[in-house]
Amino acid sequence: MEHASAAAIVDAHGTVTGWSEGARRLTGHPAEEVVGRAARELLAEDVPPGAVSALAGTVVVRHRDGTTVTLRLRACPLLGADGTSTAYAVTAEPAVEPDLVLTGEVFQQSSLSMSVLDPGLRYVRVNDAAWRTAGVPAKDLVGRYLPDTLQNIDDDVPAFLRHLRQVAETGRPVQYESFTHAPSGTREHAWTVEMWPVRDAHGDIAAVAMAALESTEQHRARERLALLNAAAAIGTTLDVVRTAEELVEILVPRFADFATVDLLDWVLGTDEPLSVPTEDIELRRVAHAFATEGFPTAPLPLGGSDVYPPCAAPARALREGRVVISGPGDPDFEQWMRLRDVQAPHNRPYRQAICSMLAVPLRARGTTLGVAVADRIRPQEPYATDDAVLAEELVGRAAVCIDNARRFARERGTALELQHSLLPRGLPGQAAVEVAHRYLPSGSAAGIGGDWFDVIPLSGSRVALVVGDVVGHGIPSSATMGRLCTAVRTLADVDLPPDELLTHLDDLVTHLAGDADGDEIAELGATCLYAVYDPVSRRLDLAAAGHPAPALLLPDGTTRLIPVSAGPPLGVGGLPFEATQLHLPEGSVVALYTDGLVEDRDVDEATTELCRALTAPAASLDARCDNVLKAVMPEEPSDDVVLLLARTRALGADQVATWDVLPDPAHVAATRQSAIDQLLAWGLQEEAFVTELVVSELVTNAIRYGEPPIQLRLIRDRTLICEVSDGSSTSPHLRRAHAYDEGGRGLLLVAQLTQRWGSRQTGCGKTIWAEQALPPQ
Repeated sequence: MEHASAAAIVDAHGTVTGWSEGARRLTGHPAEEVVGRAARELLAEDVPPGAVSALAGTVVVRHRDGTTVTLRLRACPLLGADGTSTAYAVTAEPAVEPDLVLTGEVFQQSSLSMSVLDPGLRYVRVNDAAWRTAGVPAKDLVGRYLPDTLQNIDDDVPAFLRHLRQVAETGRPVQYESFTHAPSGTREHAWTVEMWPVRDAHGDIAAVAMAALESTEQHRARERLALLNAAAAIGTTLDVVRTAEELVEILVPRFADFATVDLLDWVLGTDEPLSVPTEDIELRRVAHAFATEGFPTAPLPLGGSDVYPPCAAPARALREGRVVISGPGDPDFEQWMRLRDVQAPHNRPYRQAICSMLAVPLRARGTTLGVAVADRIRPQEPYATDDAVLAEELVGRAAVCIDNARRFARERGTALELQHSLLPRGLPGQAAVEVAHRYLPSGSAAGIGGDWFDVIPLSGSRVALVVGDVVGHGIPSSATMGRLCTAVRTLADVDLPPDELLTHLDDLVTHLAGDADGDEIAELGATCLYAVYDPVSRRLDLAAAGHPAPALLLPDGTTRLIPVSAGPPLGVGGLPFEATQLHLPEGSVVALYTDGLVEDRDVDEATTELCRALTAPAASLDARCDNVLKAVMPEEPSDDVVLLLARTRALGADQVATWDVLPDPAHVAATRQSAIDQLLAWGLQEEAFVTELVVSELVTNAIRYGEPPIQLRLIRDRTLICEVSDGSSTSPHLRRAHAYDEGGRGLLLVAQLTQRWGSRQTGCGKTIWAEQALPPQ
């Protein structure tokens, strides 16, 4: 009786024989003051008519402090051995006022799932929404231990119970969110559960209450938003396959248990877009992902192709250009699964577990690129319309990124092909230097740059070394590079000094940058380094336009940067370029490069490493190139890299013969004979006749039309070179002599008898030269 809420025992004579602690708390009277007294003495008013016979009713009791308490009583007869009533067990509870009754109805009829548990987590009371959610009648829940009603639901139960116990132990309210199955079903629901303690009049925790609000739609909306937000990570690289992989990484496992991306073959190449076939469609697998490793076994290896019949969901999505939701019960799906069971029977258990399939065409800018497929397996929910809209948005974003990557690959391939066509493929034969070179196009998203190099043979066995870099990337940069490369070759053929050549090149870039109306110069520029090496004098002349200084490795193993004035970049206009001259011992190595080799790190540190790498032992100049790239070039350069190494050679005194010529026609014969004698000494008897004619014509012209001093030089290299220099800057030119003209045929004769001829300006006049082919030695 002590454990009842409020109870008393009244014998057949109306005397109180038992009194509970609950009765004491309710009336204020302790048991010793009540037991033995007539129950009527506790009443403040008479018992209502009919209450005694009904054994229930509302009475007014005098509280110990003098106040009155309205109680609702129920009596239960206690039977003796003979079956007659010997006493009555009376339970009491405060009479509920009308507003409290209404409060109870609010609890019972609330749309929220509300429950009250005792501190031991046993149900005390549940409302209608709670027992419907649990799928168990209220009478079967009250008194049951809560964890027993949540068995075999999911992994969320331990965390849920931990929070309830935390409320019961600490008395602090808790808000708990979960995404779990309802006990009465398999569909997952999101819940926001408020848990709070219920305290009695003394402030002790008497119960724990909880109210659960279903927030499934809000949860799903947040999930969709999170997926769309994650889709921003798609397209981090301009690579078709990697972009497809990023898509399936987002879809699995949050949206699908298995996802694939298949593309039409032309997307992976550089071909023009092709129309989608109407019959069997062949697609190539570029990405797939599994929520459960190894389930299913990859039905198609990455890079493999498969033909999809018209009934297949991917084929339907491509053909119809829309999202296709399919699954068990769809005749097309059943037909396709039967075909797949024959082709790959080992994955039959997986196909039987599929509850829904969603195929989305990858379309961008009106072009169909392929299809993405997402599968869900039981007990997941089948895909719905909202899922199709979300998938279309995700795949649409990926499709644009894949199309961008495809376009980038196509433009990169075109630019690379254009650039390779403009760069020297086989360097022309010359004796001045031994060269080795490397050109590495950028792999960055910026595209191919405008870096170039060239080795140009010049007259007198000299050679020009050129390295340049056009601002920007892509096809426009490559096209500009081609124009500059051609211009450099043209200007080099005129045999201009390096600083003058850069001045003319600067004018050209300025002209290219301006529009047709002569408005403000566009953003176009380039850097260039032009060097000329003479193996006879062993002199290197060079000038730079905003280009890094070359490095020099001397035969004794010492290295340094060549001190050259960088000058303004091409296209700035109006500023001079300065030439640098230095004499090099035979066997020196000059390293020319573009800034892509050193710009991704500290320049001083990179150039120091470049000089160090040049000194590393190497079996050949090519191997030395590889040493430099390995030591200096960043792992993923952001720009094109050009490296040109040139090891100098020298022509000895036994290969060069020079004569000063008096400006008198009478000395032409003696000069001619000296040249013939030198050819005989060199063993070039067969070339003597042509050389005699060339020397006679060039020396005679120099005496007749030029100015002293006059000099003849013969150079025996891979070709036989005849040079006549004089102090006049007037250059000769070919002309067509008429039938009765007495002159004008000399240079025409030289041009016909020699391999090539030309003139170049010197510091004190000009030099006319002609080359004759020599037999291989």
